[in-house]
Amino acid sequence: MSKTTPYLFLPYQQKWAGDAAQVKVIEKSRRIGLSWSEAGDDTLFAASETGTNVWYIGYNKEMAEEFINDCAWWVRQYAKTLSYFNEASGIEEEILKDEDKDILTYRIRFASGFKIVALSSRPSNLRGKQGRVVIDEAAFHDDLKELIKAAIALLIWGGQVRIISTHDGDENYFNELIKDIRAGRKPYSLHRVTLDDALDQGFYKRICLKLQRTWSREAQDIWRDELIASYGDGADEELFCVPSQGSGTFLTRVLIEGCMDESLVVIRYEQPDEFKYQEEEIRFTVVDAWCEEVLLPLLVDLDPARQSYFGEDFGRSGDLTVIIPLQETQRATFVAPFVLELRNMPFKQQEQILFYIIDRLPRFSYGALDARGNGQYLAEVCAQKYGESRISEVMPTEGFYREAMPKYKAAFEDKTILLPKDADLIEDHRAFKLIKGVARLPESKNKGQDKKPRHGDSGIAGALAWYATYQEAGSGADEDILVGMKRESETMLEGY
Repeated sequence: MSKTTPYLFLPYQQKWAGDAAQVKVIEKSRRIGLSWSEAGDDTLFAASETGTNVWYIGYNKEMAEEFINDCAWWVRQYAKTLSYFNEASGIEEEILKDEDKDILTYRIRFASGFKIVALSSRPSNLRGKQGRVVIDEAAFHDDLKELIKAAIALLIWGGQVRIISTHDGDENYFNELIKDIRAGRKPYSLHRVTLDDALDQGFYKRICLKLQRTWSREAQDIWRDELIASYGDGADEELFCVPSQGSGTFLTRVLIEGCMDESLVVIRYEQPDEFKYQEEEIRFTVVDAWCEEVLLPLLVDLDPARQSYFGEDFGRSGDLTVIIPLQETQRATFVAPFVLELRNMPFKQQEQILFYIIDRLPRFSYGALDARGNGQYLAEVCAQKYGESRISEVMPTEGFYREAMPKYKAAFEDKTILLPKDADLIEDHRAFKLIKGVARLPESKNKGQDKKPRHGDSGIAGALAWYATYQEAGSGADEDILVGMKRESETMLEGY
């Protein structure tokens, strides 16, 4: 991958340019300089003897002109220090046949023998081409699905594809592509840069430098507020990567019930308030006897040759604690031998029960625990006992839901997860709503079959269990997902 002068690019531009993936996709805020930095990278790439042709596809002629002009600007900058750029041609006009009409397009040729050419967005224009394809503002192309299909064909002989866009609705194919990547269906590299991400990395400072203004935090905050106000209802989509019309149920009843089996069980264990005041030895003895009677027969029935995982959502006096073990099968699906719900269970006995289960899970590989609030204690002692390489102490921020929930939904769509068939589990999973394009739980609670409050508890435990299945023991989990970015942690949902 080509390298560009670091001080010219802001960190998010550097990260994008430095990503060597064959196919990479970015969802972004408007006008943060991503296409400009792409032009800088493409110019250096096409000028290199180890590069290839670059085919730029915008959705209108004005985009093509702007991109080629940006490339010409980069040629002039590079020529100041790299002599072979002096041999690059200026902008040339070229007539391309586009079915029944001629299309005027633009190109720049390099001494390397390669060129940068702006094409129209008709998929057939990529036939017979080889090199790097850049699809800009992808969500606004007429037939993006077919265009990407045509571009992917270039990968066979070592080509590359770069897909750049803001969102244009949650039903747009660009958003479907993003969800497929997050679900693991597409092996593409995914980037995301909101307006606030860009500001945190110096975007407004760069604007001030360009416009010869004095930067200050106050001026930046005023500029940000005015920009958001100018976009009105469209600000979330245009500036913060949230597809419009993102609302409604995330998992349908049909989808959930299709991954449930009546032979699997839900175990519910509750203690009265006075139980917590019993002597520790008595509490331990009572719970240990219950584990031996209820849990052990299920645990000894598990296949000793198959890897096991678990997810846990924590609750103490109000919400439930739910533990969902998953065991991989020969068919690479994952079955929950049982779901355990604990209500009003003392902290130490929750620890006792969890450790009892983990100690008897065959080939235990990985577990993920809700580490918010009081759940931090149980997550911490679990990591201390079984090792941080096999335990994730998860702080489910918006970033966690954005990355983890599409994968969890894909498990239901692909029928690779099997849970007990239970009315409360169904309602817990149906409680997830798309809120600003991200599946998460609203603050309101519902009531289970026993008329006691629930808050999607088994849904969170299931998502954490599924998250555990694609972590590698010993590698550690993604830090951004575990603790979230500072901005997300400030808006963390409470009371799950």
